[in-house]
Amino acid sequence: MFFKNILGFFSNDLAIDLGTANTLVFVRNKGIVCNEPSVVAVDKRTNRVLAVGGEAKRMLGKTPAHIAAVRPMKDGVIADFDITGEMLKYFIAKVHNRTAFVSPRIVIGVPSAITQVERRAVRDAAEASGAREIFLIEEPMAAAMGVGLPIDEPYGNMIVDIGGGTTDVAVISLSGIVHSRAVRVGGDRMDEEIVSYIKTKYNLLIGDKSAEQIKIEVGSAVKLKDSNLSMEIKGRDLISGIPKTIRITEDEVREALSEVIAVIVNTIKLTLENTPPELASDIVDRGIVLAGGGALLRGLDQLLRDETDLPVVVADDPLSSVAMGVGRALDDLELLKRVSL
Repeated sequence: MFFKNILGFFSNDLAIDLGTANTLVFVRNKGIVCNEPSVVAVDKRTNRVLAVGGEAKRMLGKTPAHIAAVRPMKDGVIADFDITGEMLKYFIAKVHNRTAFVSPRIVIGVPSAITQVERRAVRDAAEASGAREIFLIEEPMAAAMGVGLPIDEPYGNMIVDIGGGTTDVAVISLSGIVHSRAVRVGGDRMDEEIVSYIKTKYNLLIGDKSAEQIKIEVGSAVKLKDSNLSMEIKGRDLISGIPKTIRITEDEVREALSEVIAVIVNTIKLTLENTPPELASDIVDRGIVLAGGGALLRGLDQLLRDETDLPVVVADDPLSSVAMGVGRALDDLELLKRVSL
C-alpha cells in the first residue's frame, strides 16, 4: 500500500466516463481535460487506427469502402474489445504526462446493469491501455457524486442518468445503491427512432448525425407553451434516390420520441415502487435529479413532474456529471474504496 501511494506521486491518475456517445477524461488536480466522441476510424486493410474522437466522428457515414468509422461502445458496454482498447490508449496518451515513468491509476464509470463478463472486458481494455490500477464505479453513483448529492448521509437520493446507450435510475443512501434499474435505452435510441419515423412518414433516409441534430434543436418530451419549432432536413428520397429537403416540426419529433420517453418514465416509476418507504419519503422532499445528455431534452423534467408528482431538477452540467463524480472519487481514496465495485 505504501509503495502504491509513492507511485501515485509520479503519475497523473485519471478518471474516465467511458460513454457510448462521448468519452470524458478527468485528470487529478486538473479537472476534465478531454471530452470527445467515442468513435474510432480504422483502415480495414491494415487494421491501423486512422483517427479517434472528434476527427473520427466527422468521418461517420462518409468513408470509402476500406475505412470504417465505428463506435466501439454499444448500450453502455464494450461491443468491440480491440478498438475500445485502442481508443482508451489514445485518450490516455493524450492526457497522461508521458514524462512520468509510472502508469496511471484509472477510475472508470460503468452502467449499473453491467454483467461480470462486461465488467471484465472493461478491466481488460483498461489494462491493455497501460493502467496501473483499475477501479470501476457504477454510473448512477458517479453521477450522484458529480452533481453534489450527499450520498454518504442516511437519506434517500434519487438520480436518473440518461446516457447515450443506457438509462440508469438509482436510489442512493449511505454511500450505496439501495435499489436501481437500468434499461438499454438512451440518446442513441432516440436518434434511431427519429431516423425510423422520417423514413416511414416521408420515405426519406437520413443519417444518425442528422437525427441527433434534430433531437437537439427541435426535440421535446411535452408540448411547450408558445413553442412551435421546426427545421429543414436533408436526406435521400427512397423512391427516386435523389437528395431531397423537407421540414419537420417539433410535434413530429415528439411523436417519434414518445416510445423511448415512455420506457424511461416507466423505469423511474418501477424504481420508485421498489424503494423502501423511509427512503421514498426522503425523495418526496428532495426530489429526482436528472443527469446525462438525455436530461437536456426540452420538457423532460416537466413531464416527469407531471407523471410522478415529485420535484424534478436537471443537474447544472448533466453531460459531465459522471466524469466529475469519478474524478471526485479519484481525489478521495477512502470514498473510492467505499463506492467502487
